[in-house]
Parts: sequence; C-alpha cells; structure tokens
Amino acid sequence: MLNQTTIKKILFSIISALMGAIFIFSAYTKLLPFIEPFEYTFVDLGISNWQLAPFIARLLIALEFLIGVLLILNILLKKFTYKLGIVTLIIFCIYLILELIISGNKGNCGCFGTTIYMSPLKALLKNVAMLAIFIALYIYHAGFSFGRFSKYIVIGITAISIALPFILNPIELNYSEAYLNRPENNSKLPLDTLYNNATLNTPPKSLSKGKHIILFFSLTCSHCRIAAKKVRTINKLNPSIPFYMVLNGKDENLAAFFDDTHTESINHCILKGNSFIYLAGLALPTIYLVNNSIVENQVDYIHLDQQELENWLAKP
Repeated sequence: MLNQTTIKKILFSIISALMGAIFIFSAYTKLLPFIEPFEYTFVDLGISNWQLAPFIARLLIALEFLIGVLLILNILLKKFTYKLGIVTLIIFCIYLILELIISGNKGNCGCFGTTIYMSPLKALLKNVAMLAIFIALYIYHAGFSFGRFSKYIVIGITAISIALPFILNPIELNYSEAYLNRPENNSKLPLDTLYNNATLNTPPKSLSKGKHIILFFSLTCSHCRIAAKKVRTINKLNPSIPFYMVLNGKDENLAAFFDDTHTESINHCILKGNSFIYLAGLALPTIYLVNNSIVENQVDYIHLDQQELENWLAKP
C-alpha cells in the first residue's frame, strides 16, 4: 500500500505534467498553423522590427516548449523549471494588463494562437491561476533527480526546443521578392463596381487617383484576420500609408472582426455578393497595390512589408 508521502508525490507529479501539457499546447498553437499574429505582437509593442519579430516569436515558443517538457519530466523543478515558468507567466501577465489598458477586453489574446479564442481578461485569470499552482508546486514538490545526467538532459531538451519552431515553421525574410521580382499586373481595377455597390461607408472617389493599398477581406476568413492584424500594426507605425479595406460578410460579423483585428479606424466599406468576387477573386485575402486605378502588383499578406510599401509609395 502506498503511504501518504508517495501519494502526494504522485499527485503533484501529475499536476506538474498537466501544467507542462498546457505550456506545450500553448507553444504548438502559437506555432501552427499560423504564427504570424504572434510575430506581429512584438512589432506592435515596439520591442522589435519586422525582421527580428519572427526570431523573437520562435524563441519564446521554444521557451514554452522547454518549460513544458521539463514539467512533464519533473526535472530540475526547484532549481530551474519553476523559476523559468513563473518569470514567463509574469511577463505574459504584464503584456495582458497592458493590452487591457490600451485596447480593452476585446479580441483574441493569442495565448493559444487561433485554435482557442480567449479574451485578454480570461487569459490573465488563467495565468494568475497557473502562477498560484506554480507557487504550490514550488513549496510542496521538488520533482525527480536524474543525478549528474540532469544537466545534460536539460541541455539536450533546450537544443531541441530551440530548433523545433524553426524546423516546423521556417522563417521567410525575403520580403522584397514580392515587390521587385514579380511581374507587374498593370490591369485596371474597375472601381465603379465598388462605388456603386458598397454599403456601410461610401468609398471616396479619391481611390481612383494616386496610390492606394486596397485590401479585400472576408469577415470570417482566418487568413484575412491575420492579414488585417498585420495591416493594423503597419498603420500604427506609419498612419500615412493609404490603406483601404473592402469587407465582405454578414453585418452581424463586423463587430467580431473589429474586436479581433482592431482595424475599425482604417477606412473601410462593405461589398457583398458577386461585386466583391468580381474585384477580389476567390482566393482571399486579396491585396492590391493600385496606382491611378491600375493594379501594379498583388501581394500576399506574408510578404506585405512596411518598408517595401513605403518604397513603392515614394516612386514617382
């Protein structure tokens, strides 16, 4: 029969493993299928540029993987793992508090990527609960010792954790290719279709003159929401870039789209049915670089780069 001490050790080991599973799930959902919203966060906070953000995002995901595996193995808990987990959660809590102050309790915090929708307040409460569990584990559970092999196990797990995000979701930094090496479209965008059929807001006739980045988003398309978040960050860093959003979907989905992407301040209208498909096509999101009603290029949101947009706008 197991004594009380053994039962407690087994119970706390299971709790530690469950905490580890949460960290691994959090890392996985940030990494796949869409890591971009997590990358944009660091640019939006002003702690990184567009080129460094993919590296920072993957290293933080690697940190979550590392903490998760060590918690599951119950290794070096008091010396290393608990402290690392507590500091990480405190950093996440500070970010969520700032998000609540700046943007309110709106949209998806991104704690579990795009897999589980969680508001900033719910995420903050989750992290506070996890901190309380960490403190209890720190007091009552020291984990297991693998003797002199513990250090080498941690080094091996650290190396694997760092490499894994870069292997599963490689970084692509060649933004300029989308602007410099792709052939120009040079087709006219029939904006009369937009002027005659748009609702919610009346599109300005100025879209037909000069340079504009016209964005076609579906309100319920996950890729469109990721693209919109990137556009919002670029717009925040340089409000002079002339974005215009053409949205498609049911009116009741508009609030959820804005709550998630925070793009309500960017000029926009709603265009429904065949009129939207006629301009945007079927593969969304669609992003056109338009000069005097001529589509000079079409860029996918992955390659939508602030510096390249500024360079394009500066060309005579």
